[in-house]
Amino acid sequence: MVAGVSPAKFIVLQPTRLPLQLERMIKDRPRRLDLIYIDQPLYFVTFATRDRKSIPSLDRAQVALEQYAHCGIAEFHVALGRYVLMPDHVHLFVRGGRNFTLSSWIGGLKRAICVALESQRLWQPGFFDHILRSAESYAEKWNYVRDNPVRAGFVKAAEDWPYQGEIVVIDRV
Repeated sequence: MVAGVSPAKFIVLQPTRLPLQLERMIKDRPRRLDLIYIDQPLYFVTFATRDRKSIPSLDRAQVALEQYAHCGIAEFHVALGRYVLMPDHVHLFVRGGRNFTLSSWIGGLKRAICVALESQRLWQPGFFDHILRSAESYAEKWNYVRDNPVRAGFVKAAEDWPYQGEIVVIDRV
């Protein structure tokens, strides 16, 4: 017990067990954690195209991403927050419930975009993910992601990039 704090103020989080990854291991990639002690973690995710080739249609990719996100909300209680599609990679923030499996959700998103683009081998295997632990971390990551098109020279101001959005407000960590 902490002095001056009643036990009722503590919330006990049960670990969420993630299934073991069945996909092939990527050389030098750290293994995913199978226990996470955060209830409904907020993930920052990045995944890239194979050999960094351009996505054939950012317009169709964005429609597919948004449709997948809306389906995820309705059927699986998975919230896609802010996202940015770049010509050869995608950044996004996502949060799911207790039974949420990030790798399955990302795999489904990649498949949905491939189907919309009629492309079979668009994506590089795997993805980068980071669990955010504070509102400051979310804001910092979002500012970096939002400015990607500006740094790449595609637009002068981040708000001018048409391939970004926010499906659900999830910035309260």
